[in-house]
Amino acid sequence: MTAEEYNDLDNVVERAKDILIVSSGLNFEDNKNVLEICRKYKNVKAGFGLYPVDALNMDDLELERNLKFIEKNKDKCLYVGECGLDYKDKGHQRTFFDKKASPKNEPCATDEQDREKQKEVFLKCIKLAEKIKKPLLIHSRKAEEDCVEILENCNVKNAVFHCFTGDFKLVKRIEGNGWGFSIPASVVRDGRFQRIVKNVDVSRLFTETDAPFLSPFSFKKEKALGEKENRMNEPSFVVEGLKKIAEIKKLEVKEVENILYMNFQRMFL
Repeated sequence: MTAEEYNDLDNVVERAKDILIVSSGLNFEDNKNVLEICRKYKNVKAGFGLYPVDALNMDDLELERNLKFIEKNKDKCLYVGECGLDYKDKGHQRTFFDKKASPKNEPCATDEQDREKQKEVFLKCIKLAEKIKKPLLIHSRKAEEDCVEILENCNVKNAVFHCFTGDFKLVKRIEGNGWGFSIPASVVRDGRFQRIVKNVDVSRLFTETDAPFLSPFSFKKEKALGEKENRMNEPSFVVEGLKKIAEIKKLEVKEVENILYMNFQRMFL
């Protein structure tokens, strides 16, 4: 979450009071913040992660501190993630929506050495998830095939691919391994995610917002939202993604809601 969201967190959570919100940590400080948020709000649950691009700037001691925090707080999280691989050659501006902060790009994997370090960290996360008996939430930007191969080689049973945009052949491979896909609310207007929903069994689907990114609304629609006009996305918008999944699957919204909740229980509880 950005600083802007922290300043308005009570309102954000209140608008999603009937929704189970899951907040994913990216690094040590982020994981601690997520834990505090979960202590404050009953309908917010935690995922503790080690984001691949964050790991590039960590030495061995810092990496170990992150992993030990996750293990120590294993009973307070639903999964290990986001974790995985990110080969994007230019980092996103993580502070873009925080008007008080200067834009700052995420680090990114610029050479093979960076990619190898990410793989090493990913393997540590997989090993930890197995140890504490938690599923994995996978970040696989521009590195989808490597992520799939590593998970297969490690014989991982429980994993969900967050915001997957890889080759469609990998989609069927992921489904065949019994893993899932977390579909962002931008499925409302994104044909890639619509294709996944159409071709993957509903028992393999989950839903997310990935706030503050991947909004289901266009900029003009956001302007019409009044008090929300300065926020692209937030947890309450997940309902829009749910509606689109129901439309694609030709099912009632309530039926899809029940199925996805059963998927969630089976994977994370």
